Amino acid sequence: MKKILLSIAVVAATCFSAACQKPDWVTTWATALQIAEPHNRPLEPGLAGNSFRQIVQVSVGGTELRLHLSNIFNTDATEILGVEIAKAATMGASPDIVEGTSVDLTFGGSRSFTMEAGEEAVSDPVPFALADRDNLAITIHYGSISAVTLTSHPGSRTSSYIAEGFSSDFSAPAAVTAHWYTISSIDVKPLKPASAIAVLGDSITDGRGTTTNGQDRWTDQLSRALLADGQNVAVLNFGLGGNCILRGGLGPTGKSRYARDLFGHNGVKYIILFEGTNDLGGSRDGLRTASDIQEVWSQIVTEAHERGIKVFGATVTPVKGNGYYSEDHEAGRQQLNNWIRTSGTFDGVIDFDKMVAWVDDPLCLDPAYLYENDWLHLNAHGYEVMGYGIDLSLFK
Repeated sequence: MKKILLSIAVVAATCFSAACQKPDWVTTWATALQIAEPHNRPLEPGLAGNSFRQIVQVSVGGTELRLHLSNIFNTDATEILGVEIAKAATMGASPDIVEGTSVDLTFGGSRSFTMEAGEEAVSDPVPFALADRDNLAITIHYGSISAVTLTSHPGSRTSSYIAEGFSSDFSAPAAVTAHWYTISSIDVKPLKPASAIAVLGDSITDGRGTTTNGQDRWTDQLSRALLADGQNVAVLNFGLGGNCILRGGLGPTGKSRYARDLFGHNGVKYIILFEGTNDLGGSRDGLRTASDIQEVWSQIVTEAHERGIKVFGATVTPVKGNGYYSEDHEAGRQQLNNWIRTSGTFDGVIDFDKMVAWVDDPLCLDPAYLYENDWLHLNAHGYEVMGYGIDLSLFK
């Protein structure tokens, strides 16, 4: 089995350089990564020695693709016996693939390889006729892999399927789970010039409240709006449920992960910063927390501008009615939103606050957009309002 000697440090150094930003490759799909918490680990029979099929929906299409895999949170090596990619027959509701579309991927010329702890791997490019918003099925056949420390994205909002042994038959899956493991991003060679938007966010961006296997996060809706407008722009969702920018929360903080998520992918010309709800909701001093977020946002803008990337600030949505709400926390939200709107720090503003606030009480979400009445997360209709409410001229 071939060993892929590609450490996370090397990946970072490469991807932050101009060489990783070649205009002929654009990242069409990506996800934020973290270690899988105990309740988000794979169901029995687990991944080791078995096959795992994951469904994703890309942004822009192309003529070639390559797949990025990640072992950055695993403390043990992960053995990969084989990987195939195919067009999926659904958005995730079934493991079925479109007949005749499955392609074997190689990594450094080999189907099987090992990623050591902290390493990543990129497949060799392969011809693949990929249309805009196509659904892809990624099948990984695992050898040994840790059952405890796993690189994952917990909130996939999409079903994944386990088949026992080295198998491509998922007709009777041993387990169905709404998590992604090991997969990190997909690059394409687009048919026409393309670029990408990278979005840093929390559970509202990750899609809590959307339809499982519906691919209707606000970032999905923005992607559809852009394509309908004739703009060949991918939208990359780096939302993590429960995430904080500054400290605490779930997953690596926004402050610690933004370099990899925002600057580590191909073709990124725009960034949307939309986070802060969890920081403010858990704060002991709303105004101080808002000021600390402003410092991080300002630093990201500076680094992005050095790379020729535009940054758009998105206002934090209302939380009154949720346990996060207090007068102190609201004061911090108002300060942060006012700064986003008026400071001139950003290349543009996306005012999600105004899009989804209730006209009868602007400190609350519009009840028509509520998910499970938690007064924090939106339902699929609310996310549609957000995605289609963005001024598309920002990306021209």
